[in-house]
Amino acid sequence: MLFLTLTFNSLGFGTFPMLSSPPPPLSEPPLLSPPMPPIPPPEVNPCEGKKPVDAMFTNAYGELDPSRTIPNYFDDKDCAEMMDWGFQIDLPQAGMDVTDDGLHGDLDYKGTFDPITTSYSEQGLCPVNVHWHLGTEHRSAGQYDEDGVGPRVFFDEHIERRKLAYGQVRQGLMCHHYDETDPIFTTEYTWEYCDKMHVGMTYEVHWPHSAAGACGTKWQYQFPFYDGVFCKDGVISLGDEPAFNVPQKVGVEGQIFTIVNSDAPEYQNDKLFEGAWKDSTHWTDVAKYVGSTTGTKRDNEVCSFYSPITWQVDRTCHMVSAKSFDLMCKVMLEQADDFHGDIHPHGSRVLVDDTWTSAHLFDRKQ
Repeated sequence: MLFLTLTFNSLGFGTFPMLSSPPPPLSEPPLLSPPMPPIPPPEVNPCEGKKPVDAMFTNAYGELDPSRTIPNYFDDKDCAEMMDWGFQIDLPQAGMDVTDDGLHGDLDYKGTFDPITTSYSEQGLCPVNVHWHLGTEHRSAGQYDEDGVGPRVFFDEHIERRKLAYGQVRQGLMCHHYDETDPIFTTEYTWEYCDKMHVGMTYEVHWPHSAAGACGTKWQYQFPFYDGVFCKDGVISLGDEPAFNVPQKVGVEGQIFTIVNSDAPEYQNDKLFEGAWKDSTHWTDVAKYVGSTTGTKRDNEVCSFYSPITWQVDRTCHMVSAKSFDLMCKVMLEQADDFHGDIHPHGSRVLVDDTWTSAHLFDRKQ
């Protein structure tokens, strides 16, 4: 009988090593973190950079006509050369003497350039900015003029007191409220939001309004104010379709205040950010005229070409609490656009001569 001896090798199998313990179980697959949501792009300010430089015109069909564009039209120019540009007229300037004495400027454009005489809201304009100037750029005899007074730190004698009374910022005219014996004018306030402000000083506050603003949106209020004024295209027109409409689409409210340190209710207004103070004792004697933008880059030799626009200016100087003014700065800093450039006083333009101001003032009195 034949016996066969078989080995694993003879069958083609290798020798398996003996395992001392069973193999470890397969590990669980690593847990993956959920994907990060995409970062949304930053929200774009639709009004940024809308300040115009060139004057552009449309044809009778409302189409832009590049052949009529005037490059650098809106740059400041010598007042004496205004007749050589654009409309070939002397553009009315601001600020002017708004005293109700019948003696006004030399530029008679009544019926051609008329101001808005109703409220701005009635004409579809909304406020797009608030800022203020050290002293006043307008004059109202007996209310804010060359005989006004303020803290001694801001004064030299007569004309010199208005040159560069606070650093490099030119001081304008002053109100008559200040009384150095009354602590509401001399006790400094601890400002939390406004910068370079002082109790006892006079400030002229401006609220630019526009029909081309981003009205009713988070971008309504803009710095610089030009971006807010010209935010929406096709609203403000130099001609032809729509017809020239600048003074009916752009306006400024101007109101003058002396700052007091007092909690008395008659000095409190928590809504100064929204516009001029209007009630039975404020905004009762208002001058309305056509002028221009202001600021210390302009004077009686250099004029603004952002003209003609409506001005509505309260002839009366009022007192307002530092607390109310500081609250206005707080609200400014809460806006979508960055307002740090407007929470301090700007310099005041010199009072404009009659040569460059409007001959007609429209009045609102109660």
